[in-house]
Amino acid sequence: MFHRLLPIVTLLLCAGSAWSATNQCPDCGTTPVPYPLSTDPACGHQSYKIRCDAGAPIFDTVNNSYPIISIDPSIQRLVIKPAGLLSNTCVTSDMVHQGIQLNSSLPFNVTSSNTIMYLNCTDALLRSPLDCSSTSLCHAFINGTQNAAPCGKAPICCSFRTGGSTTSHMIRVRESGCSAYSSFVNLDPSLPVSRWPEPGLELQWAVPT
Repeated sequence: MFHRLLPIVTLLLCAGSAWSATNQCPDCGTTPVPYPLSTDPACGHQSYKIRCDAGAPIFDTVNNSYPIISIDPSIQRLVIKPAGLLSNTCVTSDMVHQGIQLNSSLPFNVTSSNTIMYLNCTDALLRSPLDCSSTSLCHAFINGTQNAAPCGKAPICCSFRTGGSTTSHMIRVRESGCSAYSSFVNLDPSLPVSRWPEPGLELQWAVPT
């Protein structure tokens, strides 16, 4: 019986692999769009939607959009570019949306590979488990980054590594907490700021069932 079923199982597995390959979406500009990511109702998996806007891949959150910097299908991860600071302020442009907020019903979440710098924070953050000390990595970021210079006037900043339920779907900014943030993937804190990677926030997607 087993020998009779084996060819059928093999055929089904091959058919599933072929379906995934043929159902892969076309490249978005120069960026491949691996299955299950979908830029169109006719390809990919519809729970894994991203957008292709004029040849540039875009990731939509609950109420905002962010450019996709890179996609690595081998580990089911992609990196988005976080919002920048408004000119001559220590406020990120997505504060009006309260930062990055993912739809928790979709198969994407923030990985534990991100180091977050929270900037221009209120003293309420001093009671949090984040590193808001005078030696926090956020001070090196402010002092070593020209665009973040306005944040030097705000005495409280904090840094932390993502992971856990509070940051699995959200990097939040608001007036009662912190009004700005930046994020770095796989940051080596021993390096000078000049050798840090470009800002990015890494997300991962679950394998479709």
